[in-house]
Amino acid sequence: MEEVDVEPTTTLIPGVGVKHRHLGFEWGPGDVLVYETNFRLAGAGSAGSGSPSVHMVRKDEDIYSPILRKLFNESHHIFVGLQNIRDDVPSKNKKPQFVSISKNYRSVIRACMEELQHVAVSTQDSSLVSQYSNQVSILLAIELIWNLCEVLFIDAAPAGCLLLHLLDWVRLHKADVDEKAKEVMQSDSPTHHHAYWDVVISFVLQGRVHEARHVLAKQASAQTSSRTLYQLMDTLLHKMPVFNPSGTQTLTEFDMKWRHWQEECDRCLQDKSFASSPQLQTICKILLGDEDVLLENKELLGTWYHFLVSRLLFSHPTVKPAELHYYAKSSMDMFLDSRSAPEPLDSILLAAFEFDLHQVIKDCSIALNNWWFVAHLTDLLDHCKLLQSHNLHFGSNLREFLVLEYASGLVCHHSLWQLAVDYFDHCPEFGRVYLELQIERVPLETERKALKVLRICEQRQMNEQVRSICKIMAKRALSNNRLGSALSWSIRAKDAGFATLISERFLQDYSTRGSFSDLDLIDNLGPAMLLSDRLTFLGKYREFHRLYGEKAFTEAGKLLLSLMTAKIAPRTFWMTLLTDALPLLEQKEVIFSADQTHELMFCLEELTSDSSEHNPEPPAVGEDVETTKLELLRLALARNLAMAIVKEGTVEA
Repeated sequence: MEEVDVEPTTTLIPGVGVKHRHLGFEWGPGDVLVYETNFRLAGAGSAGSGSPSVHMVRKDEDIYSPILRKLFNESHHIFVGLQNIRDDVPSKNKKPQFVSISKNYRSVIRACMEELQHVAVSTQDSSLVSQYSNQVSILLAIELIWNLCEVLFIDAAPAGCLLLHLLDWVRLHKADVDEKAKEVMQSDSPTHHHAYWDVVISFVLQGRVHEARHVLAKQASAQTSSRTLYQLMDTLLHKMPVFNPSGTQTLTEFDMKWRHWQEECDRCLQDKSFASSPQLQTICKILLGDEDVLLENKELLGTWYHFLVSRLLFSHPTVKPAELHYYAKSSMDMFLDSRSAPEPLDSILLAAFEFDLHQVIKDCSIALNNWWFVAHLTDLLDHCKLLQSHNLHFGSNLREFLVLEYASGLVCHHSLWQLAVDYFDHCPEFGRVYLELQIERVPLETERKALKVLRICEQRQMNEQVRSICKIMAKRALSNNRLGSALSWSIRAKDAGFATLISERFLQDYSTRGSFSDLDLIDNLGPAMLLSDRLTFLGKYREFHRLYGEKAFTEAGKLLLSLMTAKIAPRTFWMTLLTDALPLLEQKEVIFSADQTHELMFCLEELTSDSSEHNPEPPAVGEDVETTKLELLRLALARNLAMAIVKEGTVEA
C-alpha cells in the first residue's frame, strides 16, 4: 500500500513532563515503555523530587477487553475453517460458502456489540460506560463496512438484486424506526402521536411498503371523511413493483412496469389528489423520487448512504454495480454540508461504492485502532480472488502482511497468543519466520505454559526454539533447586553441558544427604543417560544402588568396578565408590574375584598417591576419619583377596 498520508495519532500520557526530564523509550512487540531519565531538559528549573515514572503505552487496548476477546476467539475458528476450503474448486462454485462465512463474521460482531450494550447499561462507572460506548460505535462502523463489502464484492449482486441487498443493508443499520413504530402503535391514540407521520415516511423511505400501509390504515379508520384519500395512497403503495430475483420476470419487464406505476403516481400528483393532506403529498413526491423532498427529510434519513439507497429506490431501481459510484458521490455531496469535510467512515463507504477495495483497506487500517477487521476482511476477499493483482513492494502480498500484523499483536496477550500460531501457519511466505521470532517472546510463567509452547515448536520442527525454551526452563528449575525438573528439561534440550552440571548437583546432593532425590526420573533415564558421561555415571550409579537393594551383590559389584575402571566415575567420587564396595567386601560370600580385587586395590592406590602428591604435609586432626577409612578399605581388600585366592584355588583343584 501507499505511505500513510495522515498525521499519526497523538497519545497523551498523564504526568509525563512534570519533572522536566528527558524521556526514554523501550519498544516491545505490542507496546512501548516510556520512562523518565535523570537528565533534565535544557533551560528547565530544578527537577521534581521523587523516583522516575515508568509508563506502559499499548497500541491495541482492545485485546485486553474480556468481551472483545470473545470476538477474537470466535473469529479465529471462522478463519481456520475458511483456510480449509479447497483451492481446486472454482471461485464461482464457492460463492455461497464465502457469503455464509462473511455472515458468520458479522454475527460474531453483532453478538459482541449486543453484549457491550448490555454491560454499558448495567454498569455504574461513567468511565467504563464511555469506553463501552466507544467500542460499540467502532463495532457498528465495522459491521456497516463489512456488510456493504459483502453486498458489493463477495455476493456481487447484479442489477435488480443489488438494490434489494442495499435496502436490507440500510434497514439493518437503521433499526430505530421499529422502536419508534412500536412506541406509536402502543400509544392510546396512534394517529395523534407526534411521531406518527415520521414513522410512516421512514417506512416508505426504506421501501417497507407493507409496514407503511399497516400504519396508514390507522389514520384511514380514524378519519372517515378522508378515507378515499388514504385508500388511494394505499393502492399506490400496494401497486409499487418489487423485483423478484427468483421469478420469471426480466429486468426490462420490471423496468417497464415500474415506469407505468410512476406515471400513475405522477397523475395523482398532477391531479392534486393529495392536496388536502400535506403528509400524503410528501409521500407521493417521495414515490416519484423527488430529491428535494428526500433532502427535506434529512433527519429521518440520518445518513447520506440512506439517502443514496432511497434515491435509487424511487428513481433508478435497476441500477447496475458500475453506476453506483456516480450516485454515491453525488448523494454524499448533496446530503453533507459542503463546509465540513467527510468523516473517515464516509470516505471508506464512498471508496466501497467506487469499488476501490485497496482504498477501503487502506482507510480502515488508518481509521481503526487494531488490525482485526482489515486482516479478516482482506483474507476473505483474497480467497474470493479479488486481491490477486495487488502485491507489496517488500515481498509479501497484502493479505499476508495484514494477517501477520494482526497475529503479532495477539502474541503479546497472555491467553490469545495461541490463536496467533494458526494465523502464522497460514501465511506461507513469512509466517514461519514471524512465528520463530515471536514464539521466543512468549513469557513462560508456568511449566504448563512452557509445555504448550514447546509442543507448538516440536510439531513444526522448530529445533532451535525447542532448545532455547528447554534451556530457559532448566535454568529456572535449577535456580529453584528443583533438580529433577532441571534435568528433565536439559535432556529435552539435548544440552550435554547443562546435563553434566545438574548431574554433578545430584551427586553433591547424594554426598551430603546419603540418598537420591527424584528417583523415578533417574530410574527411567533410558537412552537419555548417554547425553553426557556424568549423566551416564549418575544413571549407572543409581542402578548399582538398586541392585544392591535387591541383594544382587555380584551384579552390583561388577557394575561398581566397571564405573571406576572405565573412567566414567569422576575422580572426586572414587572414594565414595570404594566406600560403597566395603559392605560387599565384608560379605561371607566372595563377591569380587582376585583380579577384580586387584583392580580395586589399584584404584585405591592411585587415589591415595594423587592425594599425597597434592598434600605432602602430614595429615591434620580432621583427616583422621579419612585415614581410618583407608585402613579399613585396605584391610577389607586384603582379606577379600585372600578369600578369593583360596576360593579360586579350591575350584581349580
